[in-house]
Amino acid sequence: MQTDALADPALPSDSCTLGSPVFNRFGSAVFRRAEGDGVASLVISLGERLAVVPLWALQREFDIPDDSPDGRTLGLISRSLDYVAGLRIGDPIPPEVLTGAASWSPEPRHRAAAEARVRRHLLAGMDADAGPATPERLRDEPALRAALQVCLKRVAASLGLAGGWQAALGLLEQIADELAYIEALRETLLLRVRAFSRQLGALGVDWRGDSDRQTTLTQVRRLAGIACDRLGARFAEIDRRVADVLGTLRDLDGYRHYIREQRDWLHRSRRAFEPILAEWEADGSLLDDAARPRLARAYQFLAPRFMPVHEWERATAQRPRAAPRVCGPVMHW
Repeated sequence: MQTDALADPALPSDSCTLGSPVFNRFGSAVFRRAEGDGVASLVISLGERLAVVPLWALQREFDIPDDSPDGRTLGLISRSLDYVAGLRIGDPIPPEVLTGAASWSPEPRHRAAAEARVRRHLLAGMDADAGPATPERLRDEPALRAALQVCLKRVAASLGLAGGWQAALGLLEQIADELAYIEALRETLLLRVRAFSRQLGALGVDWRGDSDRQTTLTQVRRLAGIACDRLGARFAEIDRRVADVLGTLRDLDGYRHYIREQRDWLHRSRRAFEPILAEWEADGSLLDDAARPRLARAYQFLAPRFMPVHEWERATAQRPRAAPRVCGPVMHW
């Protein structure tokens, strides 16, 4: 089972194409999420100013129903902004939205790690005498490769595959193809967030007399730890699900749907984390005066996502209301 928006003949295009002539008036406008509230919007350049128009407001202003061709395309554009930073008229809709495939590719090492993980799980579940099937053993030991082939024959017999163990191996490779994205995200999201958390924990600058900054550092450390725990739990659940290789093979479409949901959620999380992680990776070894805004940005990112709800509600309720602010060169509707 996989998402296939193009299977719906009512959908007009696989690109950011809109039929209403009103969209031709906006020149080099771009669809992106608004800064601050993250609402899917059309950003229009008006000389030295920018106009940021939420898509819902655009639909209301120009009477574009949700079930019209342009309304459906705007819906696809809104969903697309979970996967790309922006879209212009004529740009392709990301494949995550159209077919469930990914718009990015894992590295060969991630594919190799996924293949080794799946084979290791298969041997562990069907051959207790095989021992730990490390990638090196799978590569170098003929006896272990033979044991794997025996397991594949048993899988083929259990599933009634006419192609024998080679057909079972092909299905195993399909699992690894999907899992390679999870291995890539394990490296580029989970391990980096854990490194960020360790980096915060290792900072030992003594800030006597600056209780606000000490408090912020303590809070950011705690929130980063919560982020690590939650992300780690999600990867652990994926690993637990994939460990049942035979069960996965019996419901390959269900597995693919599950893994792609997790892949897309983790990919969106990686995009959200990226500015914070990149900033601390580039310049996060010291907490001097220049680090104050960096620490504040980390807190502003982590708090609404990982602070316990009752704490967040209390913190926001106690926050003084800011005076209305002129947006300068940006106009919001």
